[in-house]
Amino acid sequence: MQASDRFNINSQLEHLQAKYVGTGHADLSRFEWAVNIQRDSYASYIGHYPMLAYFAIAENESIGRERYNFMQGLGIK
Repeated sequence: MQASDRFNINSQLEHLQAKYVGTGHADLSRFEWAVNIQRDSYASYIGHYPMLAYFAIAENESIGRERYNFMQGLGIK
């Protein structure tokens, strides 16, 4: 692999990271990345009713309780 190939790959990666917000950036720590993944996952679970119902059944809780628990994980009071 030549230096020009490496530069091209890095510039493509920077372009994708600027275009898609969820891909992070070069200064993002592993912890921040993990928190973003968790926050996105919880928001998706809350927003998609069938997934929320699946978790409620799996944990033998009401759907409202599951929604509340996910919101607590998001930091929403």
